[in-house]
Amino acid sequence: MRTDRTDPPARLNPLAFGRPEIRVLHFTWIAFFISFYVWFNHAPLLKSIQQSLGLSAQELKTLLILNVAMTIPARIVIGMLVDKFGPRQVYSALLMTGGAISIAFAFSQDFVQAAILRFLLGFIGAGFVIGIRMISEWFPARTVGLAEGIYGGWGNFGSAAAAITLPTIALLFGGADGWRWAVASSGGVAMLYGAFYFFAVSNTPKGSTYFRPKKTGALEVSCRRDFWLLLIMKAPLVLALGLLAWKLGPANLDVLPGWLEWTIHALLVALYGWQAWHIWEINKHVFKEEVPQLDRYDFRQVAALDIAYFATFGSELAVVSMLPLFFADTFGLSPVSAGLLASGYAFMNLVARPTGGLLSDRFGRRGTMMILLAGLSLGYLGMSSIDSGTWLPLAVALTMLCSFFVQSGEGAVFAMVPLIKRRLTGQIAGQVGAYGNVGAVMFLTVLSFVSPQVFFLVIGAAGLLALLVTWLWLKEPQGHMAEVLPDGTVELIKVE
Repeated sequence: MRTDRTDPPARLNPLAFGRPEIRVLHFTWIAFFISFYVWFNHAPLLKSIQQSLGLSAQELKTLLILNVAMTIPARIVIGMLVDKFGPRQVYSALLMTGGAISIAFAFSQDFVQAAILRFLLGFIGAGFVIGIRMISEWFPARTVGLAEGIYGGWGNFGSAAAAITLPTIALLFGGADGWRWAVASSGGVAMLYGAFYFFAVSNTPKGSTYFRPKKTGALEVSCRRDFWLLLIMKAPLVLALGLLAWKLGPANLDVLPGWLEWTIHALLVALYGWQAWHIWEINKHVFKEEVPQLDRYDFRQVAALDIAYFATFGSELAVVSMLPLFFADTFGLSPVSAGLLASGYAFMNLVARPTGGLLSDRFGRRGTMMILLAGLSLGYLGMSSIDSGTWLPLAVALTMLCSFFVQSGEGAVFAMVPLIKRRLTGQIAGQVGAYGNVGAVMFLTVLSFVSPQVFFLVIGAAGLLALLVTWLWLKEPQGHMAEVLPDGTVELIKVE
């Protein structure tokens, strides 16, 4: 029997470039940064894209929806692929494929081409899941929270970097086709970095074992209760896609004809049935025999992290989408001024997400998560009080304070994800990450029916729900988690 397989220093120093785990951390957050840079490379160029392709306002909204639609199932699929093939191979393939699709999108000639390619490009938004498994392989429990926070926070900045740099690149090329060259150049960078990443990193430190799931096709569970809970937790992933189809249907944007909307709903029902069948095939043994102790884990912890990420990252995606317009309408600001003030919400990622991971490492996973979720709820309660009579600096301060708790909460969630079951980390990260996108879809749908103030209150209520579920279901990691090596020996990996 072997114990913890890594022995890096107790403190993580991101500037210690001589250490192999630090190089892997930096190479991996850059991969995530590029994936988000490409995923959102259309956002700052929408006006140019609209004029160049002659898109209507409805078609432009459709592109925005299609850009996030694929990411929900993609994170589940990518999680399975990572656990089976390893993060080095999957990240490289994703970046090179996504880069090629981005280049194709850059040279689309009409709405249909642009819509299909934007839908496919949503797959690159699943890149985040890959690095979660990679970082967990290279860092021990005492520093994995901070490492995952640096990875998530610095990488997530890619969307803001795209907004800052791509309009300038488009201007340098000039003309009506400047946006095409800007988008294509980001795709080219992704393809080049994907090839570099394949040769620059390895899946594990030298001499370590990369644990793979015993079965593929669905997440393994340990008991009958967890089997039924997994089925329940899969339903919102399908419902969110159905909600997107409804938004594109005759009752809303009227992009899809009624028959096609209902066809999509029928296919989603079939998809859920297909998932349920795979979950049964992988886990039917739990109804016949007891799962060995070494293979057990509590799926309720995954469910708690799902709901926490629903409230944290789901609200971040939703708020980032509406905040510039909210500031412009509330305070009568120009689009440029409103955008600059609202950008502070996303900029907090650079500091807040690593801070959430660090706090989780130092002060405990469960307690940190509960405090940050409470702060999130109070933060959105404060934002719900913002109106035209609010002092503008105070409104910005409330927004920044709220975003700190939101993004620190995201860091705390993924400080916990790698400590549940090592060989399933990719699949767990995929499901938790997908719940963030589900949250964005749900919250933005709520926003279409209510005022921004009520919208903020709804998110605050979701934070309280996440806090309750965390208190009931999330457990503080204790001791070690065990994994069985190919030769039959057991390796113990520290989780505290």
